[in-house]
Amino acid sequence: MFKIAKTNVAAPLMPGSLDIGNHDHEMLAQYSVSETWVADFSSGVIRLKESSALLHGLPARECGLLSLTRCYDPKDHAHILELFEQAATLSSSFCFSTTIIMSNGFRQPLFCMGESNGHDGACHGSMLGVFVFPRFKTNVGNEFARRQ
Repeated sequence: MFKIAKTNVAAPLMPGSLDIGNHDHEMLAQYSVSETWVADFSSGVIRLKESSALLHGLPARECGLLSLTRCYDPKDHAHILELFEQAATLSSSFCFSTTIIMSNGFRQPLFCMGESNGHDGACHGSMLGVFVFPRFKTNVGNEFARRQ
């Protein structure tokens, strides 16, 4: 799944969608690890939180787009790069799903949702988003892996 849409801040949200009481954070945490991330267009740096860097198999919390993309299933590289390129040129909302392939053979499913902004010429722009790492077993050869 690779989706991008032009951001329309005037578009109405679903009634109650921002009401924190309508969200079950405990249930989300039971089934996934989720963390925010930010990217700065002027520097090209993507800043991850600790668990995201660890689950991506990255040695540091700051990286570039190519370093991040190399963690993903190779068949998804071109789609993800294209999505980020589009988001970098026009304020957009986007989402994608892929699999992180670890050096030890483990496969970690990943969902990413985010938005880009600041394309008004006054600033270089940025992206912000959230990674969601499901907590379930993934078949790896004849073994099952559980990532937490």
